[in-house]
Amino acid sequence: MDGNTKAIGSSNRKQKGNMIHFQRTHTINASPEAVWSVLGRYMHIDEFAPQIKSVDALTEGEDGLGSKRRNHFEKGTSLVEEVTAWKLNGGFAVRLSEMEAMTLHEATSEIYIKPKGTQSDVTWTFDYRVKCGSLGWLMGQTIMKVMMGRIIDGNLKGLADRVGQTQPT
Repeated sequence: MDGNTKAIGSSNRKQKGNMIHFQRTHTINASPEAVWSVLGRYMHIDEFAPQIKSVDALTEGEDGLGSKRRNHFEKGTSLVEEVTAWKLNGGFAVRLSEMEAMTLHEATSEIYIKPKGTQSDVTWTFDYRVKCGSLGWLMGQTIMKVMMGRIIDGNLKGLADRVGQTQPT
């Protein structure tokens, strides 16, 4: 690995204190390179993530380690994501910040691609700690997991649809 890449994937994930872990995996009928052609356009997540209304690029230059974006949501809130790991055709990890309007105290996410024959397994993880102590933890284990499941499922479906649109016919 060069200086612009770090390990990606759940086997490399370290347990982060009392953060709650959530993940979904979907199989996409495309090669990892085809999936990456959409996913690797880091500043364009709004092209497939249904709840993201727009994105502001907070860094210039090539997408990769250290890239930052502000995601604006349909409900009027926003957050910043900074790339903490990047692997060409493999995925990336981000750290979330500037989430004051949300119930999250801390959050990270990984999206990684694994070949599966002529298809790709895409796994989207979300590790988070909710505000409000024990009550927040309980809310994070119940309501937040349901909500995050819907969001991540929507993102993965949008990604699969977008990859399908970019596939040669």
